[in-house]
Amino acid sequence: MNDRGLHDLSQDTVGFGRAEWNTIRDSVLRPRQLLEAYMTAGPDGGGEYARPLKLYLLLCGILMLVLFLMGGTESMMSTYPDDMFASLAEQAGKSTDAFIADVDGWVSLTLVPVMATLYALAAAPLLRWWDKDDLGWRKSFRASFAYMNALTIPVLPFSFMAYRPSTAAIGGIIMALVALVAFIRMGSPRWYRSPFAGVAKFLVLCLATGVVSLVGSIMLGIIGTAGALFAP
Repeated sequence: MNDRGLHDLSQDTVGFGRAEWNTIRDSVLRPRQLLEAYMTAGPDGGGEYARPLKLYLLLCGILMLVLFLMGGTESMMSTYPDDMFASLAEQAGKSTDAFIADVDGWVSLTLVPVMATLYALAAAPLLRWWDKDDLGWRKSFRASFAYMNALTIPVLPFSFMAYRPSTAAIGGIIMALVALVAFIRMGSPRWYRSPFAGVAKFLVLCLATGVVSLVGSIMLGIIGTAGALFAP
């Protein structure tokens, strides 16, 4: 089987073909050129790359699998006081353990898509504002997902650390450093002109995503609690 055949087989079986592999490679090795292709040659970079949102959804699927293998969010909720869910569990007619398990199931199911959507909504206005060509909302969201791919791919091997309370702080530091490097390597000269401006704008982006993370945590808590209350 030739190289093209292997890529076609990969596309048919796991959804990763030539375009996806090219995008993964250049997200790590040539992120600046990748962004330029997305901005000037269309959502598939002139036929060379996967659409950013499509690839990000595939990456989200991997993250959800990692979260599932790590036991979902139940390990995170174990840090809360034991009686926190007791009254809600009684209201739902369930044991506390069963109620917590239901909350975990709903939060685990919605964590990645909810947070991904909020991160894109936070990043797109800033990337549009900072782009020297003001390429509009459509390309701004495309750029947001391209950036999120560039920071997600390198942290996949460390993603389990974010889902374990004992390593969450270290995992967060690693992800923040990778995010900074991805922003600096991908964004010049579209998003910033000097290294100082690049770091400053990255910090603004971190602030924006931090705010939506808080909003997302509240949303996930509501979704998880509502699901556990009303699901049989």
